[in-house]
Amino acid sequence: MAFPSGRASPPSSTGRRPAGRGVPNEVRIIGGQWKRTRLPVADRPGLRPTPDRVRETLFNWLGQDLSGWRCADVFAGTGALGLEAASRGAAEVLLVEQDAQLVDGLRALVARLQASGVRVQRGNALSVLRDLAPASQDLVFLDPPFEAGLFDKALAAAAPVLAPGGWLYLEASTAWDAPALLRHGLALQRHLKAGAVHAHLLRRADEPPAS
Repeated sequence: MAFPSGRASPPSSTGRRPAGRGVPNEVRIIGGQWKRTRLPVADRPGLRPTPDRVRETLFNWLGQDLSGWRCADVFAGTGALGLEAASRGAAEVLLVEQDAQLVDGLRALVARLQASGVRVQRGNALSVLRDLAPASQDLVFLDPPFEAGLFDKALAAAAPVLAPGGWLYLEASTAWDAPALLRHGLALQRHLKAGAVHAHLLRRADEPPAS
């Protein structure tokens, strides 16, 4: 677990996978009822699964039991983030992905796991976020392709759907500082840097800091 110190560099949309560092062909669910289940990683442009270390830290921050939570993973890719939440008891998980091949893979995986609380939707992440009811989600995962320049738009679309006490996870190529987040009404609670990845756990700025 790492806490931010001082002013971080401004957000950027130019982060890319470091040269010479390949993408794994599978990742695994870390905890819960589907612990150690393997999730295939397709060879698709921009697909960059959240590293195991980062997911482990994230769910240590959130707590191991997400029973009853409503979650949206809107750049789902492999589904690792949303399925990790479902594995730990989340009642409703929406996986949103635009790539048809990845959507087919996610639907097959959800069927194999018999994950009745998980719904896969093909669509544009920003459009889906804007269509969700205000204050309807306890946890939103944002892990857009680093090179797509979607960070500001995704934060702006996601912030209104957070329920009171809800959490927003942002994975980005650079650290986001307090003023940049406050533009979207959000405040940083936790931060971790792992290789080229900056993981941020956020909540609404009008709520008291988490203990």
